Amino acid sequence: MPRTIHADREARTLAIEWQDGHQTIYDFVALRWLCPCAYCRGEAGLPGWLDSRPTLTADQTRMVDIQLVGNYAVAPTWGDGHHTGYYTFAVLRDRCPCAECAARRAAQPTADTRSGHLAHAPREENR
Repeated sequence: MPRTIHADREARTLAIEWQDGHQTIYDFVALRWLCPCAYCRGEAGLPGWLDSRPTLTADQTRMVDIQLVGNYAVAPTWGDGHHTGYYTFAVLRDRCPCAECAARRAAQPTADTRSGHLAHAPREENR
């Protein structure tokens, strides 16, 4: 669970401090590429819009709002009006872009790197 979540619109970053002290910082472009919604990721075996590797516009990577979704996710609203992606805390932590987390993923590739979603693998705390 996050201890704090801070969206800095000027710096274009989302910073999360986790209860274990780890810090995750996403730039808005990377965060937009991780959008988990059906439109962006696809559904029923069909590719999503982000799978076509579009060029993202400034509005598509400008966060205008962010809201908590229960105790498990955040939902940003982007400058182009897109707001249907619920980014779970589990995915935000597991896809952390810091060097330590990137090295962990490289040592144990358990993610679907095409979509940014986690594959069905045991979580580290359950091993």
